[in-house]
Amino acid sequence: MAEPLGFCIVGCGMIARFHVRALQEIPAARVVALVSRSGDNAQKLIQETGLPAVPIFRTTDEAVRAPDVDAVIITTPSGAHREPALVAAQAGKHVVVEKPLEITGPRCQEIIDACAQAKVQLCTIFPSRFADSSMVLKAAVDAGKFGRLTLGETTCKWWRSQAYYDEGGWKGTQALDGGGALMNQAIHSVDLLLWMMGEATHVSGFTATLAHERIEVEDTAVACIRFKNGALGVIQATTSVHPGYPKTIAVHGDRGSAVIEQEDVIRWDFTPETEEDEKIKQRFASRVGASGGAADPKAISHEGHRRQLADFIEAVQTNRPPKVDGREGKRAVDLICAIYESAKTGRTIAL
Repeated sequence: MAEPLGFCIVGCGMIARFHVRALQEIPAARVVALVSRSGDNAQKLIQETGLPAVPIFRTTDEAVRAPDVDAVIITTPSGAHREPALVAAQAGKHVVVEKPLEITGPRCQEIIDACAQAKVQLCTIFPSRFADSSMVLKAAVDAGKFGRLTLGETTCKWWRSQAYYDEGGWKGTQALDGGGALMNQAIHSVDLLLWMMGEATHVSGFTATLAHERIEVEDTAVACIRFKNGALGVIQATTSVHPGYPKTIAVHGDRGSAVIEQEDVIRWDFTPETEEDEKIKQRFASRVGASGGAADPKAISHEGHRRQLADFIEAVQTNRPPKVDGREGKRAVDLICAIYESAKTGRTIAL
């Protein structure tokens, strides 16, 4: 039996707790080190998660020299992902990066190239892909159940208080957040839309800051998309809609439609309807109704992280690409940056 993969977590903020709890439920993994500029933050993480005492380093450079570190998970602010990712890759460590992979396409590409050159695995965290409902929807798309895809929609109409932006230090800043409701919150929904509908070729969007002060990024955004397959798409993303509603994704075609709200399948309509369709309806008949962070970023399950990290560990062990690699992570960032460019210039942007 292979030794558990030793993980070092870089950054000890809120999202690091999801990774620790997920790894604690995977027998093939263990947390062996933490990196934090604040020893108090690292100790607080250890206490809150029940993590056994592990070495705490101030820099990634120090941590990757530890002999039991096999992989590095980066949970720093979004605009501070590149440097520790490059350090980890150059040290021959496998790399996991919380979404977004980075805040611009070129910075994402630097990480991708460094990991490829070092021959280490790279994973971008998009746990929504690993929800049962998302996987059922993707299987239906791949099976051609929708016929010709005509329309894809996603909404992330969430709420964040002013205190949320004020307390984080980096939240709402262009340099470290890279954007607002689109880049930080709705990127999960953008990723799902691209996963379902395929490559986007053109996008036109608007952004605004309507419900918050002292932030440099948008809290409200809408965009229209043309996909390579000819279908059209719509994105709505906010942190300005009180009290916040579950995110949705809908896929429509000339032979069927499906709508997911958070992780609940609320519409599943196909012609002709099959026995399998009825099974799917019955399977998802009892709605979970989870908020999924619509109003509280802490109110998110770590199950998606557990499933994705388990896939990453298997990828390392079997030397195959993880299901969500760096190139997959870059796609959502490229689309969001194109929406920002469209909002700034008033033009439709070709990707």
